[in-house]
Formats: sequence, structure tokens, C-alpha cells
Amino acid sequence: MNLLSYETSQNMLELLQVNTSKFERVPLSDALDRVLAEDIVAKYNDPQFPTASMDGYAVKHADLEKGELLVLGDNPAGNDEQREIKEGESIKTFTGSKMPAGADTLIQIENVTYEDGKIVINEPVNIGSSVRPIGESYQAGDILIKKGTKIGYAEIGVLAGLNQVMVKVALRPKVAVVATGSEIVDLGEHSDNPAQIRSSNNYTLEALFKQAGAEVIQIGTAPDDKEQLMQTFESAINSADIVVSTGGVSVGDYDFVKDIVPRLGASVVFKGVAIKPGRHVMVAQREEKFVLALPGFPFSSTVTAILYALPLIAKMLGQAKPYEVVAAKLQEDFNKRSSFTEFTTCNVVIEEGEFFVNFQDKKIGSSAILTNMLNNSGLMITGEEDKKLEAGTSVNVILL
Repeated sequence: MNLLSYETSQNMLELLQVNTSKFERVPLSDALDRVLAEDIVAKYNDPQFPTASMDGYAVKHADLEKGELLVLGDNPAGNDEQREIKEGESIKTFTGSKMPAGADTLIQIENVTYEDGKIVINEPVNIGSSVRPIGESYQAGDILIKKGTKIGYAEIGVLAGLNQVMVKVALRPKVAVVATGSEIVDLGEHSDNPAQIRSSNNYTLEALFKQAGAEVIQIGTAPDDKEQLMQTFESAINSADIVVSTGGVSVGDYDFVKDIVPRLGASVVFKGVAIKPGRHVMVAQREEKFVLALPGFPFSSTVTAILYALPLIAKMLGQAKPYEVVAAKLQEDFNKRSSFTEFTTCNVVIEEGEFFVNFQDKKIGSSAILTNMLNNSGLMITGEEDKKLEAGTSVNVILL
């Protein structure tokens, strides 16, 4: 079996043409965790006029040396203040209020004493003190939030400040997930056969894809029967943008998925990549739809879903990258186990702003050990040419 290099497979994935123009408009209250489908550009300055950032008195800074100033009255927040301060005058002005014309400084309440309609200056302040200048937050024409950004609490706040009632967001790609294999028992299903395996892949991948911003169609499990698998896959590809299956891609007598995918009319983009785990991964395309056939072991299917499904989902959402890769240093020696590009679960530690990795409590074994991905683990990448790596060596790590 000829295997592609990991780098080649990723380049081929990147070159796939994906429709990124699908969008919908949703109310701001429903926009959390959605992905922006347009740049958010400021239409005006914020603030649009000099604004008080504390409670105090609006004054001309040059007048502070007079020692006391006449108070013309109050200027509460939200008041469209029209008075103009002249020499020797002040106006009591509150946090968020528009600064009166003629004033260039706000002296805080704590710095003065009010007596008989005047303020006595106890402690002068610098010119411009406690005044927010025009455009302090942003200026008209600034791109505040870029297209492809996942909307969080800060984005919600900025959008609300812009009076963005409806938000243009990328349409969630639909991903159908199915676990294949007659040995698989679905969640909650009773079995007296200890040789059967409780299905977890389809639920792991459902959660992974939902976190990535996709809408997931949970197909469940399908036995190793060619005709039934054919019907399951045909139904899935008609209802989803991406079909992701686990199991049935190796070289066993009952590994039917690799044969069924071409019968769907899908063109195989590639099958077989020199990676560990997951070398039997298959990516195929039918028009604008994609089929990803992944290995059956839980760790293998999860890793290959991260490497090959998440980039497709990100492309459909208009996002620049599906996950973050950082440089980190090994805190202990590492013995590479194969001649492939390996993805190894590791603990990610940040010390003084620098990333480090170690393998404490990580089990060495088959590609079935999903528990290694618990506790905010990362995936360390080692290349085909790497062998034993000593502590202190710099490596790339996918942050999960």
C-alpha cells in the first residue's frame, strides 16, 4: 500500500474547493459561538465626543490655579449638554457624560471641596485628566471583528454597542456521523455478548464537530453488511455536507467501507497516509459533498477527525485555521515508535509564557486508548525523520 506523506495529504486537503458563501442572519442573542460571515466595521467614532470617565467637575485646566471655581450646575450621563464653560466656571459632570464645550479636563470629586456654589481646588490634576478622547475605543472605518471569528462574550458586547440587532453568520455545515461494525453496540443498547464493543466513536466525533461549529446528524451504528452500509451512506450524503464514518477502512475481510465509498459516486481524493495513528484514513468527494472514512479505534478516529474533518469544517465556516499549533519544549526524553509522522498525546504546561510538554500518566499502547486525551491534553507532532528526541528539544503541538 503506497502511503502519502502527512504534509502531502494536508496540502491536498487545503486545495479542495469548498463552498464558503453560505450564511444566515440570526438575532444577537443567538449569535454566541457562531462564526462571523462578514467583517464588522465601525461606522462612527467611539466615543463620538469627549466623555467623562469619572465623576467630577468639567473645567478649563488653566483655571485650576485660581483655587476656586463657580459651579454652573449638574451634567448627568445621557444629557445632551449644550452649555459652554467660560473662564472661572465649572459644571459637575458624571461618568459617561458628554464633556461641556470649553472644558478640557475633569477634576475628580475627591480632589475638591464644594462650598456655596463653588468648588475649592484641593489637589490639581493634569490637563485632560479623566476625559475619554474622541475615538478612544475605535474610530470610524476600523475593522473591529474579522470575518471568520468565533463569536464570544466580548464580540457580543461590541456588537451590542454597535446596535447590531441581527448578525450575519456562516451557515453551520452539516456533518453526518456513523460508526460501522457488527461488533459495535450502540449507547444504551443491551448486549449479553462480552466480545461486543460499546460505541463511543460517533458520540466523541459528534461532540468534537459541534465544538467546531458544525451541525451534527447522528446516524448511530451500522453493521458490516454491504447493502445496508450502502443505504446508510447514501442517505447520509444526501442529508449532509460531510459524512464521517469510523471503521471498515483497513484490509480485513469485513472492512467494506473503503469499497462502498467509490460506489456512491464519490471520487477518492486520497487513501492511506503515513501517520500514526490512522494510516488507513480515506477522503473522498462527490460534487460539493465530502466523505471521510476513518479508522475504528477510538484514539485513531479522534486524531484523524481532528486532522482531516476539522479543516473541512473550518473551510466551510470561512475560518483561517481549525486549531492552534504551538512550539513547545520536551521536559523529558521521547522515543518515537514508528517511521511515520506520529501524533502523541501529551500534557501541555505553560511556564513563564513558554510551552512545555511531558507524558506523565499517558499510557503507551494501541490506538484504542482514548483516555489519554483527557485532562486538556495536546497532540505532539513528530516527523517521519525523527527518532529519539532528548529533553529540551522543540516540537510542534496541536492544542486541543
